[in-house]
Amino acid sequence: MGTLYIVPTPVGNMEDMTLRAIRILKEADVVLAEDTRTSGILLKHFEIKNRLLSHHKFNEHGTSASVVERLKAGETVALISDAGTPGISDPGFFLVREAVRAGIEVQTLPGATAFVPALVSSGLPCDRFVFEGFLPQKKGRQSRIEALRDEQRTMVFYESPFRLLKLLQQMAEVFGPERQASVCREISKVHEESVRGTLQELTGHFTTTPPKGEIVVVVAGKGSS
Repeated sequence: MGTLYIVPTPVGNMEDMTLRAIRILKEADVVLAEDTRTSGILLKHFEIKNRLLSHHKFNEHGTSASVVERLKAGETVALISDAGTPGISDPGFFLVREAVRAGIEVQTLPGATAFVPALVSSGLPCDRFVFEGFLPQKKGRQSRIEALRDEQRTMVFYESPFRLLKLLQQMAEVFGPERQASVCREISKVHEESVRGTLQELTGHFTTTPPKGEIVVVVAGKGSS
């Protein structure tokens, strides 16, 4: 039996790549990538000469079976996404589940992910939190927010800059305009920024200053001081 390695890659700064991640990507028999073009740039930067195979949300159900067969035959397989840790709002869960079911060893390397630094730097309680990732774009979006109305833990969301204002407005309606929150964008990049305040204040800020880049929204839980 081989080993399936889940390898985080930088969300912004290339210096966030770990030495172990570089070694695993060099030693693996094959590297599965969400986008081979994006990952090709990463591998070239670290002088990793290895075979890349496409593995993304549109084909993972079809390719996972052949990957499991490779692992059963003793190959070492490394899975990466475009940025961050595979499986966290990225492809990965299905392959991991199939590998586990087949009795294959799965090792996930610690490393870059966007929501942890956004949560810790928000200034909101981070001892207990709930990660919601991306909310539904249309159907079910409002009901999901309403289901979190009484959530007491800090809440963490991923959002597109094009939908951020709508999200802040919806949350202000459900959670109340005075609920504390933080919007962190471009984590680990040159223009990283955290904007903190009430949902009403954040709505005003991003109305006059249109948001850009990758965004993490952190919202205080109900009753949080």
